[in-house]
Amino acid sequence: MNLQSIKQRFGIIGRSQKLDQALDKALRVAGTEMTVLITGESGVGKEVFSRIIHSLSPRKHNNFIAVNTGAIPSGTINSELFGHKKGAFTGATTDRKGYFETVDGGTIFLDEIGEMPIDTQAYLLRILESGEYIPVGESKARKTDVRVIAATNVALEQNIQSGKFREDLYYRLNTINIQVPALRERPEDIYMLFRKFAVDFAEKYRSEAIHLEERARQILEQYTWPGNVRELKNVAEQVSVLAEDRLVDAEQLIQIVPSLLNRNLPILHSSKNGSGTTGNDFQEREILYKLLFDMKNDLTDLKSLIFELIKDNNLRVNDFPSVHSLLSSPSHNAPQSADKNIVQKERRIDDFTFSKPDYPPRNREPFASPQPIIIQSDGNEGNFAETEDLEEELSLIEMEKRFIKKALVKHHGKRKDAAEELGISERTLYRKIKEYDLADKF
Repeated sequence: MNLQSIKQRFGIIGRSQKLDQALDKALRVAGTEMTVLITGESGVGKEVFSRIIHSLSPRKHNNFIAVNTGAIPSGTINSELFGHKKGAFTGATTDRKGYFETVDGGTIFLDEIGEMPIDTQAYLLRILESGEYIPVGESKARKTDVRVIAATNVALEQNIQSGKFREDLYYRLNTINIQVPALRERPEDIYMLFRKFAVDFAEKYRSEAIHLEERARQILEQYTWPGNVRELKNVAEQVSVLAEDRLVDAEQLIQIVPSLLNRNLPILHSSKNGSGTTGNDFQEREILYKLLFDMKNDLTDLKSLIFELIKDNNLRVNDFPSVHSLLSSPSHNAPQSADKNIVQKERRIDDFTFSKPDYPPRNREPFASPQPIIIQSDGNEGNFAETEDLEEELSLIEMEKRFIKKALVKHHGKRKDAAEELGISERTLYRKIKEYDLADKF
């Protein structure tokens, strides 16, 4: 059986390489009797892998049971797994078979194995080594033939170091390890899964399935999904219920599920009406980020140009040793080298005061070999100040307006292409054009 048929049979959606590797390992180990440890974060679908292994194994016609060991109280877990005799403890009014007896010949899936109590781990180790167990309150050992598949979302190695998990049991369980990838590790599968959940929801409630615009789709793929597939299904159902249109854009998506913006990136918070970040704020922030990155590149080029002018034209600057070493450095032969030196010195361009050249030089050593001075004094020094301060335009509104103009000019007034270039929706671009009174100009 190939991977594609397995995916179709068990309803697995995805084409990522990591997912295929995990499925391939499950397919290879299914026909053996080896113990399997499935690791992965909560919500990635570890139980599905255990069912795949059982369904493709020689035990497929026998019982399968999934037990969440972390959900069973420590006082009753031994009874649940191994059974008990009548009168073994208060409340034990009859004999009870445990899971290892009821699924004899089949497969038992022990989820959250890292939460199992230490004394129960000793019972489980004995079953894995010899197939024997002793019900609570009984003195005679019994035999069982059960294949164990365990799963955990915690690092068992750390539990071993802290004394919460037996090292010998770990090596017994970890004969074959299958690592199920987290959803953030398979971004190419996110929208496929979203569409599957949206279609399933629409079929269940006899409605039209929702679709996402490209920018909304990107937001889904950039989110970290700490709850993995389970969280994605929850989001798909929320949007299916609350979206006004069947084609959902980025603004609507953020309004319905604002937590999708929770990423490890610098963000600006809106305090408008105390409601936090809104969809419009998000779109405007995208424009601002793009503008600031372009401004940074322009500033880097300007630094390189100025320092090349100082060196090549033998211009005078105040006697800062750091400037002397920078301009005389052999590595300062290209703009990129100049910028690298500037970063290493951790100095800004406005840390230096540039003065008018004095010619001839007044007993100063030149920074480099003498070259023709193209900027000379004409004897009218009194008409000029020693320095000139240039006021920089700091208005975000003006910068945003200028940026929108550039995009519209570049694309000859085609608003769809301009919106794509700016990374915003056409709706937001139309609103900005109207707000800045640009409609008649393009």
